[in-house]
Amino acid sequence: MNIIFIAPPSAGKGTQSSLLEKQHGYVHISTGDLLRAEIKRKSEIGKSLEEIISRGELVSDEIITELLKNQLKKISNNKFILDGYPRTKEQAIELSKIFNELGINNYKVLYLDLDEDTALKRALGRVICSNCGATYNQYIEDLMPKEKGICDKCHEQLVSRPDDTEKAMKQRFESYVKFTKPVLKYYETEGVLSIIDASKNAKEVYEEITNIISCE
Repeated sequence: MNIIFIAPPSAGKGTQSSLLEKQHGYVHISTGDLLRAEIKRKSEIGKSLEEIISRGELVSDEIITELLKNQLKKISNNKFILDGYPRTKEQAIELSKIFNELGINNYKVLYLDLDEDTALKRALGRVICSNCGATYNQYIEDLMPKEKGICDKCHEQLVSRPDDTEKAMKQRFESYVKFTKPVLKYYETEGVLSIIDASKNAKEVYEEITNIISCE
């Protein structure tokens, strides 16, 4: 069962994606990673992306859709997690067209539901390894590193994200909710949406996710 994750900031989709990759062999597809990879490769699309981003403009749906479609073709029959797309109803409709074209019909949309106060607490406590990118939280017990300020995996220093401020977080949360409602409605109508209470601890959320995908 392929997965489309939809979640507000700090809902834990990164943690859940990592667990599903390790335990169930999923391929994690992040549209943000795809964009960064093209820029790093210095491909023709990558050069265009670099110029667009340097001008402070938004990357068009057409470019993102093309990169995503190419990636889905590459992974062939591997089950995947789609992260960061779709963000709008228009993108959801376009994604359905891609799935139809590629013969992908076994997927579930999982919405990790989280209230703003809990999201804010998580964001302000979040720290990330400066070396391997592993994520922890200073205030949530089951997400704390074993040694304060040090990564469990590679023992490098943990740092806060520069955009994890109260003002930035509230803006991101409000914007996300505004644009996501039509997407959720679309997938609810399609009959592929499941809503998960993301305020639970990571283990409980993971168990609920695995129950959903194993029952389909």
